[in-house]
Amino acid sequence: MEYTLNCNGKLITLSSPQVMGILNVTPDSFYSGSRKQTEREIAERTQQILAEGGTMIDVGGCSTRPGSAPVDEEEESRRLRFALEIVRREAPDTIVSIDTFRPDVARMTVEEFGADIINDVSEGGITGIVNVPLQRQETECPEMFRVVGELKVPYILMSVQPTLAMMMKGFAREVQQLRDLGAKDIILDPGFGFGKDLAQNYQIFAEMEKLNVMELPVLVGISRKSMIYKLLGGDATTSLNGTSVLDTVALMKGTSILRVHDVKEAVEAVRIVEAMNKKG
Repeated sequence: MEYTLNCNGKLITLSSPQVMGILNVTPDSFYSGSRKQTEREIAERTQQILAEGGTMIDVGGCSTRPGSAPVDEEEESRRLRFALEIVRREAPDTIVSIDTFRPDVARMTVEEFGADIINDVSEGGITGIVNVPLQRQETECPEMFRVVGELKVPYILMSVQPTLAMMMKGFAREVQQLRDLGAKDIILDPGFGFGKDLAQNYQIFAEMEKLNVMELPVLVGISRKSMIYKLLGGDATTSLNGTSVLDTVALMKGTSILRVHDVKEAVEAVRIVEAMNKKG
């Protein structure tokens, strides 16, 4: 099935999988290669993502890795304002996604900088920093849903559930809530590394194609995560090959967007899988 996204009036087709490059304006994100804090570093990373074939940039101002130091809303907003001024200057026409679980931060980035997509790792407020509960109960209608519904911005709904059955049940309820509030474009993210142990991550990955029955695009963000090096050894810096293997399998299972640190390698995976799928 071919999907499209309406990003600030620009229709983006997902008939060919897209690669979203990660730009973290944080001092403590789990992979040091993604941390960019100075104007020059942010500008260079923006240009690198585009030069390597990325079509989307995911900007984050608050690390959500386990054990990361809490960052208040004011500091997250300051970091994002600083970064987005540079990103918009360097790449004014590129699709920009904002990695945040705070509704007011999401609103600010859309209203002040025209952010195109909101990437929420909290499933609407169930968790913030990995496995740290927030206030919301799963049956409540989250404030983040109200914000994206009002702003009509594409929304990445990431699951923190530990099994595919629980995930799909949650997605079904939450997608309906979002649509009732006016959200149009919803992207599903299985949330690898969030609320799942090593075995659960791979069990969900093995069956991930079942998410396609929901007829919504799927994003996979598995780049250099611990589920790779906890299985193979090493750490985030040695996990590029594992990332490429999993990204390739994800594409073969129907993934529409890859969120990655290493854009060139992900773009190559897309090209290979598309060549395999080419008819005639």
